[in-house]
Amino acid sequence: MNIPHQPGARPVPAELIAAIKSVVGAKGWLDEADALAPLLVDWRRRFRGTTPLLVQPSSTAEVAEVVRLCAGARVPIVPQGGNTGLCGGAIPAEDGSEILISLSRMNRIRSVDPANYTITVEAGCILKQVQEAASDADRLFPLSLAAEGSCQIGGNLSTNAGGIAVLHYGNARDLVLGLEVVLADGRVWNGLRTLRKDNTGYDIKQLFLGAEGTLGIITAAVLKLFPKPSERITAFAAVNSLHAAVELLACCRAASGEAVTSFELLPRIGIDLGLRYIPGVVDPLRERRDYYALIEVSAAADAAGLRAGLEGALATAMEDGLVADATVAESDQQARRLWFVREAIVELQKFAGASIKHDVAVPVSRVPAFLDEAIMAAAAALPGVRPVPFGHIGDGNIHFNLYQPEGMAAEQFLGRQAELNRIVHDIVHAHGGSISAEHGVGRLRRDDIRRYKPAIEIELMQRIKQVLDPDNIMNPGKVV
Repeated sequence: MNIPHQPGARPVPAELIAAIKSVVGAKGWLDEADALAPLLVDWRRRFRGTTPLLVQPSSTAEVAEVVRLCAGARVPIVPQGGNTGLCGGAIPAEDGSEILISLSRMNRIRSVDPANYTITVEAGCILKQVQEAASDADRLFPLSLAAEGSCQIGGNLSTNAGGIAVLHYGNARDLVLGLEVVLADGRVWNGLRTLRKDNTGYDIKQLFLGAEGTLGIITAAVLKLFPKPSERITAFAAVNSLHAAVELLACCRAASGEAVTSFELLPRIGIDLGLRYIPGVVDPLRERRDYYALIEVSAAADAAGLRAGLEGALATAMEDGLVADATVAESDQQARRLWFVREAIVELQKFAGASIKHDVAVPVSRVPAFLDEAIMAAAAALPGVRPVPFGHIGDGNIHFNLYQPEGMAAEQFLGRQAELNRIVHDIVHAHGGSISAEHGVGRLRRDDIRRYKPAIEIELMQRIKQVLDPDNIMNPGKVV
């Protein structure tokens, strides 16, 4: 899927390119086609673009000067982190009229304050690097997702990333105390405050969190840290129904004193496909059910009762008919094997055929009804379609993926995407949900949100964009 040019798009002036190269120096840019190629296609290979120049500044001052030059020439800028996004938000237009900017060289941990439970990092830091720096200070940075070994914290914040620990710690925006941002005119807003309480007006940083680079470029952030858990207990349970899964979540939360860190829903079809395509996957239980729950509880203080509480909750759930079978990991190795089953459901997407993905959220209590209705509606629209819903049932975020029917050509199946999207998203909306829970909007969902967001919300977003980026040079054509 190529990204169309913006109205009035024109080639990037040669003199601007020369000026930018001068600002960032010989190590701060790339223009060779072979080097640029991997950066001009998204992770799912659905969006492709072109650019005459990738800029890699090494400091906030260099980012600011590059933006100032582009603003003066009215040349659009597309920020890109680790390029692990799924909605095309970090891919430039196909016509080559936009500059691509990467903050990968800005990857310093500026400071760690264990007493204040904060860490200040530059936007190009890999998420795993931030986690390790926190761990070295005997603290926890809890944001965790499949791409943590390659995604950058700036991209995580710009898309308000979620992940497996949202139930306990919140989304990316909940983990930020302060930001440093280069604005669309090249000025720098230094909001790197380490305060937890500041009641002096609007919370400006929240404008840039989840904005996908359309209002400014995040260059650094102050992030919250937490006590490092001294123990984690992982369990895997076969639930007797979707309603039982929701009830089991409530049981585990009550029994653990809100120590549930993750509560993931896995479908039987996903496990079967994992066994088929991903070496090393082992079926954790003998009992076959349509759905399973992967549960993690953790504690930072005395965790003596943690295992007993979880085992007690599972025993009670079995007595009440919610759970058919369950296992609790006896070691870190066993826990990793249980989590690998969940990871395999993500990995198998490369092997199980074409898929149409939906990153949606509904209230937790509505998850069973949503899944029942969406599965039935998708099957009615396309007999033989293979729904593989999985994800963070603990916070209501379900990855509702539809795989092509056996024997159907991938191109034919993908040709039904708009129709199937509309069916699924209408059901999400009817249940008071969101059509993008953690992956962002980018180009993929930009037009869709107009159907489901109230008109006044769209108007407010447009007004904010107009005020902060009147010339529409910051990641144009994305989000709004």
